Amino acid sequence: MKVDDIQPLLAEYLGKQRWFAGSPPASAEIVEHAELEDRLHWLLVEASGARYQLLIGTADGLAPDFLHGHENEVLGAVDGDLCYDALLDPDLAKALLARLAPQEEVARVRPMGAEQSNTSLVFDERLVLKVFRRIHSGPNPDIEVTGALAEAGFEHVAAPVAAWEQDGTHLAVVQPYLAGGTDGWALALTSLRDLYGSECDDPRDCGGDFGAEARRLGQVTAQMHVALASALGSGTANTHEWAGLMERQLERLAAQEPWNRAANDVFERLRSMESPGLALRVHGDYHLGQVMRTDTGWFVLDFEGEPARPLDERRERSSPLKDVAGMLRSFHYATAVARREREEFEAEALAAKAAAWERRNRDAFLEGYFGTEGIAELLPPAADDILVALAAWELDKAVYEVGYERDHRPDWVEIPQTAITRLLGG
Repeated sequence: MKVDDIQPLLAEYLGKQRWFAGSPPASAEIVEHAELEDRLHWLLVEASGARYQLLIGTADGLAPDFLHGHENEVLGAVDGDLCYDALLDPDLAKALLARLAPQEEVARVRPMGAEQSNTSLVFDERLVLKVFRRIHSGPNPDIEVTGALAEAGFEHVAAPVAAWEQDGTHLAVVQPYLAGGTDGWALALTSLRDLYGSECDDPRDCGGDFGAEARRLGQVTAQMHVALASALGSGTANTHEWAGLMERQLERLAAQEPWNRAANDVFERLRSMESPGLALRVHGDYHLGQVMRTDTGWFVLDFEGEPARPLDERRERSSPLKDVAGMLRSFHYATAVARREREEFEAEALAAKAAAWERRNRDAFLEGYFGTEGIAELLPPAADDILVALAAWELDKAVYEVGYERDHRPDWVEIPQTAITRLLGG
């Protein structure tokens, strides 16, 4: 395959990928390329001001069976070869793993599932290879933080087995696969489906109550923050800087929204705090989809941070309440998504159940979090200041969600917009 001949196909291809942020690009330029194996090509591509890595496979002749149903992952024909996403090809996926972790022998591979910003493959139900799609210069926070936590003795992460690094930039990571685990999002939706389909109004009275799991998750979250402070250090909180980041994001994503002024008032209250607690490395994109429940307890996944934020922001120390707010927002998201599965005429009748479920699990999570040994030393000493800070971080997360949904799932943008109205007392 001649690399130059594939360039005209890239813009259209990128525009069809779930992991490409924004509108389809007008053009795409190949910045670097390499042939990793026979039929396996690596490309670093620049489009719409961002860089993405592509792993391209080639086939001579008809489309292989594994491409059926994956038409959007096919680039087209170049010099008689069909070009496609190599991560769909079991043989090429195993070849890539062999380059990264030559000590591992595998027989089977499958995709982990639909993801927005990365692609993950599971090998023999014991290893997972995560390939980063959008590439930022420098170490990837997921690899950096997970390794540090594992070294500090925090047992609720899957420590890296191997990493793919080029010129100081991480491209992929291999980790143990948490076999038999179920992510928190799936568990929450199951709980909500049970509640929505039942006669009971109190989630504590329904068979799928999530409250005990939410409490345990709060405890693990607090333990994670204590371990992060120990492993990567902590410093003096800078509420002026945090409020400034929130205000800049608000200006970037919601400058014309009618609630813009009220949101700025919330951020200004954060800026005026005298005792905001400590600053430390945090998860940064904490929600129910980033945690997994296994037979041995909760595990925390994916420390990359919010993919739509600049990398330097994601690697900065922040308040542990940023992660707490992210999980609280996720509880609200779950209630809204589960309601969308029901008939439209049921939506109003389910509103009270949704509110009760969210309140139940918020309270349980916060009880577990604040009751964990060592967490109080990282937080504002006054209860009122905790509420002020948590309100600001939760609002900041909802503003981020508005921008994210506009780019990736426009039909979901109503979910964070509704939350913002509620958070601002509307």
